[in-house]
Amino acid sequence: MKYLVLISLFIFPGFYLNGQATAGKEEGRVSYITTQHVYVKFKSTDGIAVGDTLFVERDGKMIPALQVTGLSSISCVCLPLSTIKLKTDDAVVAMKAPKAKQKIENSTKETEEVKTPVPVVVPTTADTTKTVEEKKNKQEIRGRLSVSSYSNLSNTPGGSSQRMRYTFSLRAANIANSNFSINTYISFVHSNVNWNDIKKNVFNGLKVYDLNIKYQPVKSLSLWLGRRINPNLSSVGAIDGLQVENNFGKVLIGGFAGSRPDYQDYSFNFKLFQFGLYFGHIYTSKKKREMRTTVAFIDQENNWSTDRRFIYLQHSNALAKNLYFFGTAELELYQKVNDTAGSTLNLTNLYLMLRYRVIKQLSFSVSYSSRKNLIYYESYKDFVERLLDEGALQGIRFQVTYRPVRNLSVGVKASYRARKQDPAPSKNLYAFVTFSRVPGIGISATLSATFLQTSYLSGGIYSINLSRDLLHGKLYAGASYRYVDYRQTYYDTNINQHVTDVNLNWRIIRRLSLSVAWEAIFQQAYTYQRIFVNLTARL
Repeated sequence: MKYLVLISLFIFPGFYLNGQATAGKEEGRVSYITTQHVYVKFKSTDGIAVGDTLFVERDGKMIPALQVTGLSSISCVCLPLSTIKLKTDDAVVAMKAPKAKQKIENSTKETEEVKTPVPVVVPTTADTTKTVEEKKNKQEIRGRLSVSSYSNLSNTPGGSSQRMRYTFSLRAANIANSNFSINTYISFVHSNVNWNDIKKNVFNGLKVYDLNIKYQPVKSLSLWLGRRINPNLSSVGAIDGLQVENNFGKVLIGGFAGSRPDYQDYSFNFKLFQFGLYFGHIYTSKKKREMRTTVAFIDQENNWSTDRRFIYLQHSNALAKNLYFFGTAELELYQKVNDTAGSTLNLTNLYLMLRYRVIKQLSFSVSYSSRKNLIYYESYKDFVERLLDEGALQGIRFQVTYRPVRNLSVGVKASYRARKQDPAPSKNLYAFVTFSRVPGIGISATLSATFLQTSYLSGGIYSINLSRDLLHGKLYAGASYRYVDYRQTYYDTNINQHVTDVNLNWRIIRRLSLSVAWEAIFQQAYTYQRIFVNLTARL
């Protein structure tokens, strides 16, 4: 999904500069800024659509600054388009099109009729060359540091517990305007009951999800050293080692060599050596829609003996308007049974997802997953015979979202999962109704119901959630109530719970925020309480 956002960043600005030229102005204010997005608040977002360009006024001229990627009735979520630095409460202008013109804004006729361009500052050729060169290596640092506390209080025999979580993420692009960049995401978790386990092995608490250095000597060539998930091989997981990728126009070639994380504690395990080579093709249509395909050969080892060998396929396609497809598949090439190695061709993983927006107010998505237990012949050699007999886990998900009128959204999500040896399949149905702004009181409300049926449990969850912006984006509060009604199949007993939740989010200053939440669960003889506190600082 993030690639579609990045693609739209380059595709749509020019198109919408023309489409908005004869529009009226609507001024909004920047309400919140994150490391990736800028939130802009208007009196109303009528006349603004996803993909529109928002402007800032400099010296009497309108400069493109933001692109809309999502919106509600009064707010827009945007991506920055330029190096202009925005801050909270800055004025931003939307060039709203007349309603009659909105209905045909994508037609060829309107494209021909709209002639008047929006004034944009265009530097001279010399300045352009200089600006592009400077922007190429401009340092950009974004990060986040957070501390979270989870307190569990109960009158059960297990008593209470306290858990702390520290997370740090950093994206430092073009350090000191060089060709080097750093990415990292690390967390450390400990509680009052597992400190001895952490002292024996720090990776029982420390989790490194992303930690790598990138070197890009030229635009087409990139090298990474460290732990990284490759977006062209998204289902393969983290790779520890060296990754190289080179683009030749529409074709890309890449490879990697290193190891994979330990399967028990996610630490670095250099005995689990792996290497691979992949080829990709990128096709962009005349309408700037993209199709991307990757084929990879991957060999994974344990103590230098082949553990798994397979072909990985990944395909994403957005060539059709309002339609997006994504799929991955894995074909096993190796097997070793009774110490005899051989070749095979076996489909072990298949995932397909289709998302379609019928109209602006109606969209749906459906996904299908078929997974078999992966066999690592060296790591899990004591369990190979059992694994070979197990069938595939198959599942399908379906989702529909509809916004019939302003401030009202309804949706349904359904899933079905089954495996041959399960006594019964698992079924899940979730339905919701959301009022984004209840007239007169400004509260957002969501009513939802979840129905669950598995081989060991069945029942439902019914909930109401209320939230409101109390202080113009600086103070946000919410409360919810849930009723849980479950029946355990094998014990013929009921589980009835009343769950309440109150939360408060306070943006203390621009880059510092505090979240506090309290949850209570009342269940017959027992009561559970949870207190969550989070302090986040953005770099």
